[in-house]
Amino acid sequence: MEYLPAWMFLALTILLMAGFPVTFTLMGTALCFGLIGFGWSFFNLLPLRIWGVMTNVTLIAVPLFVFMGVMLERSGLAEELLDTMGLLFGRLRGGLAISVVVVGALLGASTGIVGATVVTMGLLAVPTMLRRGYQKELATGTVSASGTLGQIIPPSIVLVLIGDIVGVSVGDLFMGAVFPGLLLVGLFVIYIIIISLVRPEYAPAIPRAELDAITRRQLAMQILKALFPPLFLMVAVLGSIFAGIASPTEAAAVGAVGATVLTVANRKFSMTILQEVMRTTVRLTCMVFIILCGAAAFGLVFRGLGGDGLVREFLGGLAHKYSHGMVLAIVMALICFIGFFLDFIESTFLHVPVLAPIMFEFGYDPIWFCVLLAVNLQTSFMTPPFGFSLFYLKAVTPPEISTGHIYRGIIPFVIFQLIGLAIVVFFPQLATWLPKFVFGP
Repeated sequence: MEYLPAWMFLALTILLMAGFPVTFTLMGTALCFGLIGFGWSFFNLLPLRIWGVMTNVTLIAVPLFVFMGVMLERSGLAEELLDTMGLLFGRLRGGLAISVVVVGALLGASTGIVGATVVTMGLLAVPTMLRRGYQKELATGTVSASGTLGQIIPPSIVLVLIGDIVGVSVGDLFMGAVFPGLLLVGLFVIYIIIISLVRPEYAPAIPRAELDAITRRQLAMQILKALFPPLFLMVAVLGSIFAGIASPTEAAAVGAVGATVLTVANRKFSMTILQEVMRTTVRLTCMVFIILCGAAAFGLVFRGLGGDGLVREFLGGLAHKYSHGMVLAIVMALICFIGFFLDFIESTFLHVPVLAPIMFEFGYDPIWFCVLLAVNLQTSFMTPPFGFSLFYLKAVTPPEISTGHIYRGIIPFVIFQLIGLAIVVFFPQLATWLPKFVFGP
C-alpha cells in the first residue's frame, strides 16, 4: 500500500500514452485506486471535491476570458493589426516577421487563447509571408511561436488556473508575468533579426515603392486605428485588476463586454456571430472544467494515499544530496518533458497541485515559481510531436506547407523560449519586482 500512489501515477501515464481520453483516464484511475485504498467510503468524499470545483468563484474568469478571446477573433482586429504592423516594420529585413511577433503579443494580451491567435495569424500572415519570399520554416515558426504568447502575457487562462490551484493571487501573477512575457517577445524578435542578417534571402523587406504609396499621415492614422482597440481592452481588463478596482473575475466580465463593443464598433457583430462565439465558449469551457473535475478526483486519491508525501520525500532526498537548485532544475525539466505529450491544461491539473507546495516549502517565491511554470507550460504548445500550436497552424496553412516545415521552423523558437526560461530562473526579480512595486511587499 505504501507505493500505491506510484502505481497509480504509472497506470495514468500508460493509459494516456495509449491514447485514452484525458478526462476518462483521470476519473477512471481515481475510481479504481480510490476503491482499492479507501473502499466504498471514497464515494462520500468525491462529490464534495467536485462541488468545490464547480462553486469556485475565481474559475468563473475562465469562460469570460474565453468569450472575450473568441469574440475578438471574430472582430477583424487581427487583420487590421497585421496590415498596419506590416507597413510599420516593412522597410526592415524580417520586418513582416517582427510585425507577426508584435501582433501575437498584442492579441495574446487581448485574448489569451492560443488556438484563436494561431489560426487567425496562420490564415492571414503565412500566405502573405510566403508571397513576400519568406522561407517556409521561418514563416511557420514565427506564427506558431507568436501565437503561444497568450499563455504568459496577461490576461492568461493558465495563470488563472495556476493561481487558483496553488492559492496565489491571480492579480499578482498577472503582474509577475508582464516582464517575462515581454522578454520572450524580445528574444523572438532578436532571433528574427539575427536570421535576417545572416540569411537575408530568408526574410526580404517589402519593396520601398509599395511602402511609399501610403503617406506618413495615413500610416499614423492607420496605426492609431489599429492599436487603440487592443490597448483600450488591455487597460480596461488589466488596469482594473492592477488598480484594485476589480477582481480577475470581474475584470474578465469587463473584457467580455469590451470585446463585444469592439466587434460592434468594427461592424462585424451579428446574432449569428454571437451564437457562434457562445457555442465555442461553452465547448472550450466544458473541456477545461471536465478535465478539472477529473484532475480533482485524481488529486483527492493521490494525496489520500500519501502520494504527495512520497514525492516530497523523493525531492527532499535530492535536495539533501545535491541542492534546492538541482531539484528546481529537475522539476522544470520534468514539466518541459511532459509538455511534449500533454497540453498545458492537463499538465497544470496533474503536476502543479503536487509540485508547487513542495517547492514553496523549499523557500521559493510563489509568484516567481508560478510564472516559471507558466513559461514552461507555454512550451507544450510548441514542442513536437504533440504541440497544439503546430497542429492548429497545419490545419490552416497552404498545401505547400508540410508538417516538416512547421517542425523545423519551431525548433529555433523553442531554443529561445528555453533561454527565456533560464533568464527568469537566474533573475527572479523579473517576476517578483512589479507585483511588489504595485501591490507592496
